[in-house]
Amino acid sequence: MQTPEGRLKDKIKAFLKERDAYYFMPVQMGYGAPSVDFLVCHNGKFVALETKAPGGKPTKRQVITLETMREAGAETWWGDDFEQFTIWWNTHVS
Repeated sequence: MQTPEGRLKDKIKAFLKERDAYYFMPVQMGYGAPSVDFLVCHNGKFVALETKAPGGKPTKRQVITLETMREAGAETWWGDDFEQFTIWWNTHVS
């Protein structure tokens, strides 16, 4: 049985595929720089996404990672709702 976060990730993957976006989902093994759930490139924009189960919040390390990516020019999002994600995407990325 899939988790609520897993269902959100599946919806986002389908959304990105529909838009021919490149995405990578790094697997953190405790080595190297920290990352987030999705690293995306779409129409020349670098996008970083962190998904959560309903009501979830990013860890302090994830917040710092998203902030560092944003300071370097990335569009960043974290959340627990697909509809909110699509609204954010349409105003920040498309």
